Amino acid sequence: MPRVITPPAEEILDKEFKCLDKGFVRLVDYMGGDESIVQAARVSYGKGTKSVSEDRGLIRYLMRHLHTTPFEMVELKFHCKLPIFVARQWIRHRTANVNEYSGRYSVMKDEFYVPSLEAIHFQSASNKQGRDEDEVPIEIRQQIIDELFSEQTTSYNNYEKFLGLNIARELARINLPVSLYTEWYWKIDLHNLFHFLRLRIDAHAQFEIRVYAEALAEITKCVAPIAYEAFEDYILKSEKFSRLEMNVLKTLLLQKDLSDEELLQFGLGKREAEEFREKMK
Repeated sequence: MPRVITPPAEEILDKEFKCLDKGFVRLVDYMGGDESIVQAARVSYGKGTKSVSEDRGLIRYLMRHLHTTPFEMVELKFHCKLPIFVARQWIRHRTANVNEYSGRYSVMKDEFYVPSLEAIHFQSASNKQGRDEDEVPIEIRQQIIDELFSEQTTSYNNYEKFLGLNIARELARINLPVSLYTEWYWKIDLHNLFHFLRLRIDAHAQFEIRVYAEALAEITKCVAPIAYEAFEDYILKSEKFSRLEMNVLKTLLLQKDLSDEELLQFGLGKREAEEFREKMK
């Protein structure tokens, strides 16, 4: 089987997807696509005689039943520019290869993240990790931005002063704040990328990393559109139910007694409808 070329992915290679005020994500390279997933699942060579609709059905089956290894055959490599505090959350996902800009070898750029007025919120009273939705008075928001900018300017001026005194770069950098931008190359397989997206697109994730996750998602759709559709349907936009919740659902659905035709109208395939009925027994 020749190298898989996905036209939508080719069109966005090296294109910057802007994130926050100064950041970006861009697809540097990719290996494989939907066809690679199908090939790995069938353990065969070439495209064979299968149709696109059959390939789609197989990919959806794999996703639905958590057969993950075929998705690992697809890899994406990104170049990302992001604030250090976002990078520290991001790097918690240890299933990728990463190489980051080094402040020991190179001079850090005078680029800092400053949140927009709309991004500034109070601490949530119910979520220790999150922001409250109540609006912060404009004068407080402006004060926060002004002070952030002032402190960032001071810290970078001191950094340059230390460099001018020939202080080692690895020491001169240590007081720079986590709002400073860094860059890295990040390579990951599709299965683990989907796991990253499930956690970081979630509404509970911090706004700033969510922006990057949404950009990664747009790129991923171009590389493996059928797989991404299945990921959206079965993982990203799905819900888990407890045993007790399932009992409630079964009772309600038994009262409805939906026909096969009605289930198909909801977008379920024939096999999906059969599996749904099995779940509701």
